[in-house]
Amino acid sequence: MEPLTELFLSYTGQQHQTMEALPSSGSNRRYYRLTAGEISLIGVHGESRDENRAFITLAGHFRKQGLNVPQVVAVSDDEICYLQEDLGDTVLFDRIRAGRNTGVFSHEEKELLHKTISRLPDIQYLGARGLDFSICYPLPVFNLRSVMWDLNYFKYSFLKTTGMEFMEDKLENDFEQLAATLLQDETETFMYRDFQSRNVMLVDEEPYFIDFQGGRKGPVYYDLASFLWQAKANFPSELRDELIDSYITSLRNYQPVDENAFRERLRHFILFRTLQVLGAYGFRGYFEKKPHFIQSVPYALNNLRELLQDGFEQYPYLCEMLREMCDLKQ
Repeated sequence: MEPLTELFLSYTGQQHQTMEALPSSGSNRRYYRLTAGEISLIGVHGESRDENRAFITLAGHFRKQGLNVPQVVAVSDDEICYLQEDLGDTVLFDRIRAGRNTGVFSHEEKELLHKTISRLPDIQYLGARGLDFSICYPLPVFNLRSVMWDLNYFKYSFLKTTGMEFMEDKLENDFEQLAATLLQDETETFMYRDFQSRNVMLVDEEPYFIDFQGGRKGPVYYDLASFLWQAKANFPSELRDELIDSYITSLRNYQPVDENAFRERLRHFILFRTLQVLGAYGFRGYFEKKPHFIQSVPYALNNLRELLQDGFEQYPYLCEMLREMCDLKQ
């Protein structure tokens, strides 16, 4: 990866001694750790200049707001490559492995989760403060088009792969109703979009946040749903409730919260996020043959089954079809 090694030399004044490729599960960006003596930096190669520009700009803005994100230290002239601070190898997802595997989370694991979720309102509110959302990629705002993209992503990349028969027109009616529900709130907050424990690094037990380049202006509920209903997180409902309480406590630093109304609104975003990730798992797993995504499908379906126990009277056909789909996938 010559452009990255040249950028490393230009920035540090030293030739790199080691260059290690790092895993990147759902991304087309490639990550490397480059070292020279005590210097260690993460090199990123991404083909989309717009996406790279979004990350670089957001990272700089967030750091000015006092948020824990990696510092971007050098960018290539063509904006295809950049170097960022090396935050180490400790990922929150890995640190809570014992809890994920057993469903019983230790005091230490819970403390890390509470600390992380309590920082989310800071990202959403401070991150949005003074931000020019036009740099966000691929869209500057959570809107009808982006909602329908994600719902159709689910329909074509997951639902249709089951071979189920369903009525397109009735499904589309409920999709449109769900979209209308999600878009009821005008918001001036930053929506991270992929806020999950895989995208939280721990540095001296403090959470640092990565992979926010898909963020945009949008409602706060989405990120909370993304984190607490992450497919492989395996959070028991009691722990989820405790974490929602921690989130709401921090959120009240920025806005008043009617807790019952908040939790009711959240349910619709959990449904939407679950459908969105199933679409991603279908595409990345069934079409691109990436095993991590195929392995995640049963966990997401379990989340969906739990959610459908109470159902959504606003989307009767969607719920009927999803229950049938979950039965097929058992």
